[in-house]
Parts: sequence; C-alpha cells; structure tokens
Amino acid sequence: MSEDTPQADQDVADEWAAALDEQGPADSEAEEDPWAAALEEQADSEAEEAAQAPVAQLADDSTPKSDIDLDMVLDIPVTISMEIGRTKINIRNLLQLSQGSVVELDRLAGEPMDVLVNETLIAHGEVVVVNDKFGIRLTDVISTAERIKKLQ
Repeated sequence: MSEDTPQADQDVADEWAAALDEQGPADSEAEEDPWAAALEEQADSEAEEAAQAPVAQLADDSTPKSDIDLDMVLDIPVTISMEIGRTKINIRNLLQLSQGSVVELDRLAGEPMDVLVNETLIAHGEVVVVNDKFGIRLTDVISTAERIKKLQ
C-alpha cells in the first residue's frame, strides 16, 4: 500500500502536467492580457477624472478678481492692541508681585508703542489723552511689503 501511494501521486502529477501542457503558455498569457488591459484602462480613466475634477471646479468657482465683493471683508472683526513693552521674568518673581510693584520693560521712556492687529505689528505710535481716555497717535505705519516679509 505504501508503494501504491507514491505511484498514485506520481500519476496525478503527470495528469496535471499533461493538462497544463495542453493549455500551453499562449493561453495563460491570453487570459492575463485582458485583465491587465482592463486594469490599465481603469487606471487611465481614474487619472483623467482626477485631473479634470479640479479644472471643472475651478472653472465653476473662479471669478475675475475685479468682481469680488469686498464689503463682506469689511465686517470681519479684528483685535487691536497697543504694546508698551515686554519683559521676561521667572515664576518666582512673578509670584512675588503685589500692588505697587514695578516691572521693568524692554523699552525706554518716550519710545513709540507697537500697534498690533491680531498680534501682527502694523504701526508705531505715541500715547495721547483725549477726553480723559487714552489713545494712540500713529507715527509710523509698517508697509504691506514689510508685513508680508515678517509673515514668511
């Protein structure tokens, strides 16, 4: 029985080899080609769709810059702050501050203050008092080109 099993296995293997030889390599390549062609065609169509989608969206949404309505931008709220100066202290000294303490800043007396809009420097100015309220007189406005350089 042990002799019959290896012979039976060999016979089955020979039958499979004969069947595969009958198919031949041309048939297996012919079966692979349609799938490869179909997959390639699908990849090409997906690539075309991806390339056309942004163009179509841009064509629908784009408007000449002269037609843009700036009125909606004028109503956007911004935060304006004036900065007299800055300093760095450690937490120990910060905790020791009390009413009447003096904190030394990095600016000299009479130096212009910084005017910040949304934490971006846009101008320098000096303090004025109008009707018992503090204000600031702008003495130097930072140019747009300089502001853009600082953003980069």
